[in-house]
Amino acid sequence: MRYLMIFFLLCTVSLYAQIELDKDSMLLSEKYIVFEGDTLQIDLEEVFLLKKLKFETSYDRRYYYWFRKKTINAYPYAKMTAERLATIHERLLTIKSKSKRRKYTRRLQKFMEKEFTAKLKKLTRTEGRILIKLIHRQTGETAFELVKDLRSGWKAFWYQSTAKLFKMNLKSKYDPYTIKEDYRIEDILQRSFVSGVLEEQAPKIPINFQKIDSIWNYKKEINKVVKKNKRNKTVYY
Repeated sequence: MRYLMIFFLLCTVSLYAQIELDKDSMLLSEKYIVFEGDTLQIDLEEVFLLKKLKFETSYDRRYYYWFRKKTINAYPYAKMTAERLATIHERLLTIKSKSKRRKYTRRLQKFMEKEFTAKLKKLTRTEGRILIKLIHRQTGETAFELVKDLRSGWKAFWYQSTAKLFKMNLKSKYDPYTIKEDYRIEDILQRSFVSGVLEEQAPKIPINFQKIDSIWNYKKEINKVVKKNKRNKTVYY
């Protein structure tokens, strides 16, 4: 699995050369202060005040922090992939010669191999699965789509078949609105951005964490009501 992820990420260099508040949250924006008769406008960046984490069991707490570590480890590689694709695309637009393009991408690929291969080898299967999701978040395309569009359908099929051997899916999309694990990933990312643990990069897919958080909090409350009704259900004979 590790070698598959290494090959896929490093391969994106050469591939790309072939184509040219829930109420508990607050949103701060413009604020005004009256000072000695004058109105001062203070423009602030939008800041989320996130709710304090609460866990129903000690297992939930351990799992969350274990998964948090995996997500934090995977995110920088998704961010790097998006940055490299954008940089390569901009650079290739200025290179007209096909031979010079190939020379440029080969040189950049060797640099990436030297810089990132040792680190990518350390990724676990869980981190690889999270990375596939985050690649979609940061590039707007699934790993499968990147290979298919930039290389060939056959290559995409071969990569997908290999990934399935490790219980991974290159077609996976990032959807924190409906997939609970993706919501957990997004929650971890938002908290990590606010705390400075991770450097935020704008996603290529629409992300409204206030809405996402509200959806899952609503589902949580509904589940509580359902469980309570089941416990209190009276059986008549």
